[in-house]
Amino acid sequence: MGLIQGITKLLFGDGRNVVAETVEVFRESAEKGAQRNAEARMAAMEQFAAEFAHARRSGFDRFVDALNRLPRPMLALGTIGLFVSAMANPAWFADRMLGVALIPEPLWWLMGAIVSFYFGARYQAKGQEFQRSVAQTLVLGEAIRKPAREDDHGPEAILKGPTPYPDNAALAEWWSLRHAA
Repeated sequence: MGLIQGITKLLFGDGRNVVAETVEVFRESAEKGAQRNAEARMAAMEQFAAEFAHARRSGFDRFVDALNRLPRPMLALGTIGLFVSAMANPAWFADRMLGVALIPEPLWWLMGAIVSFYFGARYQAKGQEFQRSVAQTLVLGEAIRKPAREDDHGPEAILKGPTPYPDNAALAEWWSLRHAA
């Protein structure tokens, strides 16, 4: 009996599992590996949430954005309406198209330029907004990758990055107010 107890103590120790500890040197603990994977997934999801969070906009910004979304559907529905009116009342439609045919060509060029500038400017503004958001994400990524300075303390230390408008005090203030947590 004493010999078996001695061998058991040698293999499993006093309250320890020497075999399990030895195996963990050569094979990852499934439970600890799953915990690390869950933590990594959670960190990735938090990063995605931070990257894809929508900026808070004022009521006026939302109103103007909604107003800017109206012309394209109105143009499409108006064109469909022209087809419907041509089928419903061809004489009325012919009178309207006669009026359109009398519009001088330079006025059509002007109309085309206005519509092109409107849609082109909107496309450019949205493209610049997207590029700005990509640049802000890159700035945030660089700030996270840089090691924190010794005088920085707390979780906010690595999140502090340069404002994207260092030369313009008004824009820097606006930026800090808009992105304040």
